[in-house]
Amino acid sequence: MLKGLLLCLALAIPSWFLGKEFPIIGGAVIAIIAGMIITIFLKNKEPFAQGIKFTSKKILQWAVILLGFGLNLNVILETGKQSLPIIVCTITTSLVIAYVLHKMMHLDSTISTLVGVGSSICGGSAIAATAPVIDADDEAVAQAISVIFFFNVVAALVFPMFGAWLGFDTTSGTAFGIFAGTAVNDTSSVTATASTWDSMWNLGSQTLDKAVTVKLTRTLAIIPITLVLAFLRTRQAGKSTETANKKVSIKSIFPFFILYFILASVITTVAVNMGIAETVFKPIKELSKFFIVLSMGAIGLNTDIIKLIKTGGKPLLLGFCCWVGITAVSLVLQHIQNLW
Repeated sequence: MLKGLLLCLALAIPSWFLGKEFPIIGGAVIAIIAGMIITIFLKNKEPFAQGIKFTSKKILQWAVILLGFGLNLNVILETGKQSLPIIVCTITTSLVIAYVLHKMMHLDSTISTLVGVGSSICGGSAIAATAPVIDADDEAVAQAISVIFFFNVVAALVFPMFGAWLGFDTTSGTAFGIFAGTAVNDTSSVTATASTWDSMWNLGSQTLDKAVTVKLTRTLAIIPITLVLAFLRTRQAGKSTETANKKVSIKSIFPFFILYFILASVITTVAVNMGIAETVFKPIKELSKFFIVLSMGAIGLNTDIIKLIKTGGKPLLLGFCCWVGITAVSLVLQHIQNLW
């Protein structure tokens, strides 16, 4: 297992630092692309296979658990009524679009789920949390990450100019912050988009603060959605097992790491309410992000990039429709609330 782990680590460390330099792209995307390129030239992967598999599965689950320490359950209350209706509607819109297009285009259910969840919640982190729950293989994860990444970059580059054209308030970062927090997928791209708006209009960090708060609230949707997916998978597995007249083992089916993820969120909330600074959890949050980069490198190493390109048309169209739907709903609801 050691050879595979070291190979993934050799990918993850430079990807992590490059992600810091280029936040619009992010370390996870750099790692997965690097892994896909390296695997083309890696003629014999057998010595590395066990470590790569462990990294892409187990370390990914650990990353999700540690991610819980970055979520304070009180964040929803802090954002108030202003952003919560928009968040709920955009998430619902994306999931409905993903489900409808999955049926219409006869798209693989795993890809549809990953792209829908990644678009609606928080990009790579949501995909990382959902993948083990629905037993998504590495190619499906890589494909979904690639789709989300593409529209993240487009949003980060286009949205500040789009916001100016629409006439967003340039004296306050509230309106554009909510827009960036609800319509951009990944946290790194949300921060890049909001920071650009702050720089354009000399707003300090007004937009960034609002966007990150909204984004963290949106991220909390990982909890109910992964639990629902786990329930549906357990139920489906139960039915198929009953058909074969075999006993169902809930322990072997249900992804219990989600419970540890929720526990981590509760611990963070309780600790902050007791007066412990959120900065105490910052090293754990950073370790979680590094583990995601590490596991994405492993997923890249397990991905056939040629096949990915050949089969990427429908997932890209699905991601585009989810992205457009989320953007439109966010704008309409903000207009109704007289935010712009």
